[in-house]
Amino acid sequence: MGVHVMQHEAHTEHVHHDAHHAHHAHHAGHAGGTGWATAAQATLHCLTGCAIGEVLGMVLGTAFGWGNLPTTLLAIALAFFFGYSLTLRGVLRAGVGFRTAFRVALAADTLSIAVMELIDNGVILVWPSARDAMLGDALFWVSLVISLVIAFVVTTPVNKWTIGRGKGHAVVHRYHH
Repeated sequence: MGVHVMQHEAHTEHVHHDAHHAHHAHHAGHAGGTGWATAAQATLHCLTGCAIGEVLGMVLGTAFGWGNLPTTLLAIALAFFFGYSLTLRGVLRAGVGFRTAFRVALAADTLSIAVMELIDNGVILVWPSARDAMLGDALFWVSLVISLVIAFVVTTPVNKWTIGRGKGHAVVHRYHH
């Protein structure tokens, strides 16, 4: 009888523990919001950093007279830099030390920026003559805007998925409250 009571207590404690985690996950989802609006906001945040980096990279690559590959690599590097910087700025404002804030930015943005850059640059790569368009050409700006819109549409579900699992921008939200 003692073993049965101990097994029942262990089972009850396990069920309570699981319910406790489910309860926190449920509330974390609603507090941080795992809905589409929250995912879209997180994606828009990444899009802002990516767009700044992309445009600055293209401007610098053009000014230096670089070809497509080095200019694209610079634009991607700057997209990551500015994407991380925007998150880093917000987390540092919450009073977190630089090292922790840097880790939070990496955890929050790496997948999102990587997907966004893959899609954005993939669209430009397959768009006839978009890679050769210059900053003064309408094709440059039209293809950039369309590629970023497509990247936003593809990256938003990725961010929804990561936030729903307590990852990605859900990590940042812990420091904003």
